[in-house]
Amino acid sequence: MKTLKNLKNKKLFLFDIDGTLAVGDTLYEGSVELLSYIESIGGKAYYITNNSTKSGLDYVKKFRNAFGLETAEEQFITSGYMTLRFLKQHYENQKIFVLGTTSFVAELKKNGLQVTEIAEDNIECVVVAYDSELTYEKLIQVSKVLLTTDAPFYATNPDLRCPIDFGFIPDCGAICDMITATTGKKPIYLGKPSKEVVELCLNLSGFTREETLVVGDRLYTDIACGINGGVDTCVVFTGEAQPSDMKNTPYPADYEFRNIKELLMHCTGAL
Repeated sequence: MKTLKNLKNKKLFLFDIDGTLAVGDTLYEGSVELLSYIESIGGKAYYITNNSTKSGLDYVKKFRNAFGLETAEEQFITSGYMTLRFLKQHYENQKIFVLGTTSFVAELKKNGLQVTEIAEDNIECVVVAYDSELTYEKLIQVSKVLLTTDAPFYATNPDLRCPIDFGFIPDCGAICDMITATTGKKPIYLGKPSKEVVELCLNLSGFTREETLVVGDRLYTDIACGINGGVDTCVVFTGEAQPSDMKNTPYPADYEFRNIKELLMHCTGAL
């Protein structure tokens, strides 16, 4: 673990949300205070979530209504947004098959993309997202496209499970594993742990890599994202990762704390 005093030099904080700052509609102790501290030092917080069911605007509303926090849409870098940027760059005028929530599909269409949810002719790529509205018919349609065409297979994020109040529910990675087991096709993931997530936040904020810290609860997405982006990382043990996971992980965090409150205490020098 790096010298703890280096945390006082951090200005740009890239937070995962679920399992890190909050679970469901409940903020963890210390989250509000840490965000206030970041503002007080002239820093910036971005929220790099792999939850593609919500848009940036949806998160602005959630942070206001559930947490009492005012945020800006640009602070939310979701896997859905990263996927949208990729598709606009590479498939803007081509037909895209999408398995995802009604909200995710609508967001892609609103941005001018040609989206279908039915296996049909001339599909140029397949995109799978975390889908809380998943049906067997959707699985049939995506399997048909992947087994009858050579369309590339993309997905929003590799997370296997999503934190919820009673534990976890299947996430995009678990859905993709089921599709891979059926079709033999593996997806390319566009959200965390892609280094592009960190690069975008650096470009938007103007802070340096040395001033940046990725904070999350999952090693193979959050911490791997920071490692891939060349910035320091911090894992908190309030979600998926546990202290025992740190022994043999290929994604070692630079800092590790029990929770956000403990991170706050070290940032402010209270410990």
